[in-house]
Amino acid sequence: MAWKTLDEMDLNGKTVLTRVDINVPVKDGVVTDDTRIQRILPTIRDILAAGGKPVLLAHFGRPKGERVPEMSLSVVRPALEAALGSPVKFAEDCIGGPAKQAVVALEAGEVLLLENTRYHAAETKNDPAFAAALAALGDIYCNDAFSAAHRAHGSTEGVARLLPSCAGRLMQAELSALEAALGEPVRPVVAVVGGAKVSTKLDLLGNLVAKVDHLVIGGGMANTFLAAQGIDVGKSLAEHDMTDTASEILTKAQAAGCEIILPSDVVVAREFAANAANDTVAADACPSDAMILDAGPDSVAKIADVFEQANTLIWNGPLGAFEIEPFDTATNAAALKAAELSDAGELTSVAGGGDTVAALNKAGAAERFTYISTAGGAFLEWMEGKTLPGVAALG
Repeated sequence: MAWKTLDEMDLNGKTVLTRVDINVPVKDGVVTDDTRIQRILPTIRDILAAGGKPVLLAHFGRPKGERVPEMSLSVVRPALEAALGSPVKFAEDCIGGPAKQAVVALEAGEVLLLENTRYHAAETKNDPAFAAALAALGDIYCNDAFSAAHRAHGSTEGVARLLPSCAGRLMQAELSALEAALGEPVRPVVAVVGGAKVSTKLDLLGNLVAKVDHLVIGGGMANTFLAAQGIDVGKSLAEHDMTDTASEILTKAQAAGCEIILPSDVVVAREFAANAANDTVAADACPSDAMILDAGPDSVAKIADVFEQANTLIWNGPLGAFEIEPFDTATNAAALKAAELSDAGELTSVAGGGDTVAALNKAGAAERFTYISTAGGAFLEWMEGKTLPGVAALG
């Protein structure tokens, strides 16, 4: 891999500009979920242990270059201090006088948090002068924000080109997991792609059919593929204007030797509501006044069989309307099967994307997957085969 890790850098006595993602949910001035804070702790602690001084760069919300008080990173500081178990110093700007003075005053063993980088419009424009002002504050740059790596911003891409750079522990874990899943995976490889619309995942599907051995398609997307095969999907969520595109993907998959797995049976209902009256029918037997809301038991059995044959799984998106019972059944069953095989060391399982993490948590399977990415957009773009500026700059 082209990028360096913290282990390859001499951090002793050095100021380490560390890009993190602590864009956490806040209600009434209090952080309500500190997951992202917890995930950056290994990087901060390892920098401190090596004698480095961590100076944290981060964005918070979308202030669009304005100094918006409610988007100040000062609101995150108490939760960061609680997680670290030690005080965190704070500077009221990320460049200029306040930042320079805070960096100069920073003692060994202390951590400094700089104010929201997006208070400056130059951040999202990746302005060279802004990147240089950031670089002037440190000796080494460490990017631990994979979730922001798909943005070519001053604090993710610009500064990385001006200082000796490396990946933090979270970034390292993300890249290693993704490399294992799609870069040089142990075959056979199966991908699960679900969600509402084919149109939002065209690049993803196009990239995957050339890289995986089996592609399971679920959710509303599966309905579009069924419609592309001339199957009546009744009132189901489907993009009928995308059926030609779906057919092209099926043809491309066949040419690449990738087996596309669509539901063979489906769970249908006449209303989209929890515990709505429902029936399980063959995929080509959806009543005209009903909608497909989940994959059926035969489909789940097929997916489980494919999982058992596979060595690597990459998952993005649910198989049905997982938010409401009982239409979370297929997602739950498939997730628990993947978790069981992962526990047994028979499957390397990597999953990511907002709905995906929520669905796997709901199923009680997330913690048993080999790796769960919380990166969202960056995870998707990596799966699509796109170059991520924040990662490329580390090389």
